[in-house]
Amino acid sequence: MPRNTPCPHPARRVCLSLALAAAVTGTLTACTPADAAQAGTHAPAGRPGVTAADEARLATLAQRVVDAGAPGALVRVDDGHGKAASIARQASWARNDHTLTVNDEFRVGSNTKTMVATVILQLVAEHRLRLTDPVEKWLPGLIPNGSAITLRMLLDHTSGLYNIIPGDADVLRTFTGQDDRRWTPRELIAADVRHEPLFPPGTKYSYSNTGYIALGLVAEKATGHSLRELIQERIAGPLHLRSTYLVDGSDRTESPRLTHGYEPDASHLAPVLWPGIPAGTAFAGPARPAGYIDATRINENTEWAAGSMVSSARDWARFDTALMSGELLPPAQLKEMKTTVAEESGDPNRYGLGLEQKVTPCGTVWGHDGQAPGYSSWNYTDSTGRRTVSVYVPTIFGIVAAKPAAATEALLNAAVCAMLGNPTPTPTPAVSASAPTGS
Repeated sequence: MPRNTPCPHPARRVCLSLALAAAVTGTLTACTPADAAQAGTHAPAGRPGVTAADEARLATLAQRVVDAGAPGALVRVDDGHGKAASIARQASWARNDHTLTVNDEFRVGSNTKTMVATVILQLVAEHRLRLTDPVEKWLPGLIPNGSAITLRMLLDHTSGLYNIIPGDADVLRTFTGQDDRRWTPRELIAADVRHEPLFPPGTKYSYSNTGYIALGLVAEKATGHSLRELIQERIAGPLHLRSTYLVDGSDRTESPRLTHGYEPDASHLAPVLWPGIPAGTAFAGPARPAGYIDATRINENTEWAAGSMVSSARDWARFDTALMSGELLPPAQLKEMKTTVAEESGDPNRYGLGLEQKVTPCGTVWGHDGQAPGYSSWNYTDSTGRRTVSVYVPTIFGIVAAKPAAATEALLNAAVCAMLGNPTPTPTPAVSASAPTGS
């Protein structure tokens, strides 16, 4: 889905980023590496974990997100000491569909990429794939110039491939629920390569969902198993992640524990559409109060390996802990995953292999963010996996306007700071974010 902070990620997730300092798919207030160094990444000596005061502050900030117009907000913070703090707040009208709880399932969008990258790197460790393999070796004839595009380039978004979401009009119609076409991964790639590459492979960074759809096909080709099976057998099963699964396009998510997701109706969406999104673009779904439609049942198969995971805050924390502590990858492959490239010019964040190194006001963290129709999510951890944080809001465009954007930014910053055990810095004036051109 869309992507990050002030003027960053023109080519991220779906195309809708938070206005102001946080792009709806990106997140935290941007700060410089020097700011992060000054804030530090470790709790001051003697400081307790998530204190009652921290928890009360997070509850207040989550309620402010709802009061600003969002359908709900969920935050889970574990600072590595004792019980995690978990908070859910919800607009009263949304309770008629589903009562939001901290244990709910949530579509986590582009956080999917971290799990897909983990599977790819496990196969590298088993000598079934190499990061230097050209995509042409595994998917012959599917991607033009595939002999010059390596698996590493797909993983770190330096392939130059166009970003199909939201760039392709046909795919965008399905993504917004205007049609119910069942796209196969190969059809999605075919739609993408109708567009010219953005640059020669390996020369720049530009976020591309298409690259991860190709990686999903590579994993299936190398193993003879579906991507859904691979994630279940290699990650979700061994870690006992009971709320985590890939929706593979042949089915729909019908779990009663799935949080309902919402998008503004056509009249409320029009003012917050970014330049480049066709006028008249709107999400389809049953009407709800406060100018929303229920987007829960929109077809998910435009994202697949790029963004169709369902999970929960607790499950994802367990995954992040296992990943960063070396439980899922050998040291050599974890080091590769954390080998980063610069993102857009002026953006202090860096991208590894399905994992982002993000600079926040309280220190540097690792993780990803994601969007699916009706859902925005942010999952981060420290370098060891001991500390974790998740913030989930059941909308994308519902937090793009100035007031909900600022409220969401404040919640994200406070949650990360609480995770790291650092005081939340005094907010600085927000800077308008440019519209991302990718998803």
